[in-house]
Order: sequence, then structure tokens, then C-alpha cells
Amino acid sequence: MHMSHDPASPAAPRIEFDDFLAVDIRVGTIVAAHPFPEARKPAWILEIDFGPAIGRKRSSAQITEHYALEELPGRQVAAVVNFPPRQIGPMRSEVLTLGFPDSEGRVVLVQPSRPVPDGGRLF
Repeated sequence: MHMSHDPASPAAPRIEFDDFLAVDIRVGTIVAAHPFPEARKPAWILEIDFGPAIGRKRSSAQITEHYALEELPGRQVAAVVNFPPRQIGPMRSEVLTLGFPDSEGRVVLVQPSRPVPDGGRLF
């Protein structure tokens, strides 16, 4: 599935509400961030705590332009938690951390406007 990072791209084809419900997007808190020198495109490895039901998961995130490693722990993010894990070089990315492109296509993380309990599901 190809996702466009171009803000001028047309809307995706219409889907049913059940299709949206099939995508499990949860909020979690980044508990650790690590360098990922083996990544083909610059990325950090995030460890994200999604609360007791889902637990801690790892994600490779191409967010190096806007976020320094030391500012990431404690930040809440949104992620798709029900995709199959992806092998990215030596690491298994277990969740897809979500973001929007800025005017140059660099990723800006999605986060709730106020603190919320980890593990909450987007609706």
C-alpha cells in the first residue's frame, strides 16, 4: 500500500466505516529512543508503552529532522498497533508511528492535544 506524502494528492478511494474500525490506532508514551545507524533512511528506534493491554512495542520512525533523541522520551504518539511486524534491517518494527508531512515532506508526529491514558484507541 503506497501512501502519498504530497498534500496536493487527491483523497483515497471511499471506504466503509468497518474498514476504519479494522485499523487499531492507539496512543502510547515513548519510554526510550535509540539511534538506528543501519537504517537506509535516517530513523530512530522508539520504544513505546501502550499500557497494560498492549504493552511496550518498538517502532522505526523517520523523524530525525524534527526530533532529537533526548526530547522523545515522555512524548505521547499515535501508532497503528495491528499491522504485522516489519523487519527493517536488524530490527523488528512492531507498530507504525503516525505523522503528517511538513511543507518539505519531513515527518511531524501526531499527538493528542492533552495528555490521555496510554492504550486509548482512536475513534
